[in-house]
Amino acid sequence: MASNKISLVDTTIRDGSQSLWALRMRAGMMIPALPDMDSAGFEAIEFVVPSAQFSRSIRDLKEDPWVWLREGAKLAKNTPLRLHGSVASYFATVPLCIQELFLQKLVEIGVTTTRTSDPWNDFDNSKIEFDVLRRNGMDGVINLIYSVSPRHTLEYYAERTRKARELKPLAICFKDVGGLLIPEMARQVIPIVLREAGDVPVEFHAHCNNGLAPYNVLIAAELGIKTIHTAIPPLANGSSQPSVFNVVNNLRAKGYQVDLDLAPLERVRDHFYQIAQEEDLPIGHPMEFEEDLYLHQVPGGMISNLVFQLEKVGKGDQIRETLEETARVREELGYPIMVTPLSQFVGTQAAINVMTGERYGLVTDEVIGYAMGRWGREAVEVMDQNLKDRILSLPRADEVRVKIEQAAEEPTLEQVRKQYGGKCSDDELIVRVFAGVGDSELDLDHGENVPRTYEEYKAMHNPLELALEQFARSSEFRHMHYRTDEGELIVQKRSR
Repeated sequence: MASNKISLVDTTIRDGSQSLWALRMRAGMMIPALPDMDSAGFEAIEFVVPSAQFSRSIRDLKEDPWVWLREGAKLAKNTPLRLHGSVASYFATVPLCIQELFLQKLVEIGVTTTRTSDPWNDFDNSKIEFDVLRRNGMDGVINLIYSVSPRHTLEYYAERTRKARELKPLAICFKDVGGLLIPEMARQVIPIVLREAGDVPVEFHAHCNNGLAPYNVLIAAELGIKTIHTAIPPLANGSSQPSVFNVVNNLRAKGYQVDLDLAPLERVRDHFYQIAQEEDLPIGHPMEFEEDLYLHQVPGGMISNLVFQLEKVGKGDQIRETLEETARVREELGYPIMVTPLSQFVGTQAAINVMTGERYGLVTDEVIGYAMGRWGREAVEVMDQNLKDRILSLPRADEVRVKIEQAAEEPTLEQVRKQYGGKCSDDELIVRVFAGVGDSELDLDHGENVPRTYEEYKAMHNPLELALEQFARSSEFRHMHYRTDEGELIVQKRSR
């Protein structure tokens, strides 16, 4: 008899932060919450996305990202932490020697698993990546990304699942990154993925862009998937994953065993809600179903960027035309899956077509590279061949070809060290390369004042609230006098 036990992977501080807070979560926000997350009983906690998070930490938050990694890893005593990101692919912009050095550092810290993707589901290409991971002491969960197009048939998913299984990953993660999966299709495609995965476990990861993910989770469990990805509010719903509270309650109502303690996660929820209110950060809400999403398939966060581009040239009212053009460009490029970086290439080219009033009169270097196979060998085969010939005949194409050839020459670690002065530590070298920081000194917070507990966070960011909480709990004191440069507050407890 099959087990009815369901395990959960937490995505709050990785995908939740990336989807809803644009990676603006600071180490001091994450660290107080991690002990409670670690004690809840998750199968794993997604912990970091490398280059994007490093760049955000250094350039915008002025933080040393190693504080997040090292301090956080010390707190995860019960739950494996996961990296999310690919290495050794044709999409990588960081030299392979630096990626390998980073993997070695992560293994030293205690992070030995990554969940990785190829945007084309090209698992022949992923063989190289898994070789790199394993020789550096890591192993991987491989994403099988769901998409909607004439190319993405049930036969396609059967064939791609078989290819993914050949990698012998820790698991295959069936990933609905665009929130496109409808229940009828879930009941068709998930049994095929499970069948072709064989003895490789299958996980389910879905974004809530179109409001269907919480229901699809139940279908996935019913069909036999044993591991579900969820997030903790306010970093759930919206363009993130379903709420852990909603998923657990629904699964238990259906008779599934979910060995997760929600009590510590309530404290995490309250902590992140407080941060969202104080920092004016978005709160994820359930989304309404939108049929137009199937036309253009543009991720939610990307639509706001397209509006911004159009408004800069006085065409902000043409977002509808741009989304329709996005659908046409995607078709002509062979229906790439709308994930990073392919979605950006499609959307930007569509916006340019609308802004200039001429289709492909101006073509981005990325789309030229796409036609050359820089962004996936499959692209060259499936795109419109007349469009490919037109793009490759552009004068700019020769310059792009030279840039691609130069980028393909992998430097040695010694060469990269020399480029960055030759004297920096491994940690600093990785930081500089990931964030593209030059020889200037990095003026970063290295964690000297990072709060370690909820109380420390409140004391640093809302000392009056903490003082009132402590006063209310105390049976010893009946009077409180709170004074700052802005004024004073006197509180007295009533006699009973």
